Amino acid sequence: MIRLGTRRSKLATAQSTIVADRLRELGHEVELVLITTTGDVNRAPLEQIGGTGIFVSALRDALLAGEIDIAVHSLKDLPTAPVDGLTVGAIPLREDPRDVLVARDGLTLGELQRGALIGTGSPRRVAQLDALGLGVECTGIRGNVDTRIGMVTEGKLDAVVLARAGLARLGRLAEVTETLDPIQVLPAPGQGALGIECRADDTAVLTALAPLDDPATRAAVTAERQLLATLEAGCTAPVGALAEVVEGEDGPELWLRGALGQEDGVRRLSANGPVDDPVSLGKRLANDLLERT
Repeated sequence: MIRLGTRRSKLATAQSTIVADRLRELGHEVELVLITTTGDVNRAPLEQIGGTGIFVSALRDALLAGEIDIAVHSLKDLPTAPVDGLTVGAIPLREDPRDVLVARDGLTLGELQRGALIGTGSPRRVAQLDALGLGVECTGIRGNVDTRIGMVTEGKLDAVVLARAGLARLGRLAEVTETLDPIQVLPAPGQGALGIECRADDTAVLTALAPLDDPATRAAVTAERQLLATLEAGCTAPVGALAEVVEGEDGPELWLRGALGQEDGVRRLSANGPVDDPVSLGKRLANDLLERT
């Protein structure tokens, strides 16, 4: 029996159920263990209560205590610093990593009037939306998908920006009014990907997880997360990143785009490198971004 630890939210349990079903298809018995994290009960802004790492600390504690065998995280919520005794045993095939707009009256971002109120708790999104010069106003919000979209349907906000992957896993893509091009808004490092964490010495679980790992997704998110780590930025910092494995002249290569919010705007750069060395690519692009600030 593999004990899978998950947060209690609809999205977290949906993501964990996807992983559990994959493991069951491979012949494993899986039990979901519901765990409450600080981020689920404290509604203060993330930057005030420790960043998005607050969503994973309780799960990691349960792993280290032997209370669960694996934990499923949204990889964008997972701090870049490693934890002794734990490892990410699998990163499955990534969902579409882009951000989406859910707006009143089916409007797109360009159709919103100047002064329109957009809800997002992400400094990354705020910095990039401001840089577009559309004259919209951003306001911080917290809460689950129902709460956020409800603010639009109730008329409290003109729109909210969310991760497309979450809505896809919840079966709610019909509510999207626009998928934002990464040229406008780069997603968070690791967005759309799941990280399945386990104890580093649990060889049986690591063997069970191996078939779930997608090498191209792992390479891409490793480059993105290394960029974030090199910038010494927390998960709530205004950093966007998106890497993709593409076919180059000499075979597959990794392309990485990065965005860093500054007081005077957003710096954007891209770079490419070998698929088998995503860490070096992430470091190189991060250093290039720092040199331009």
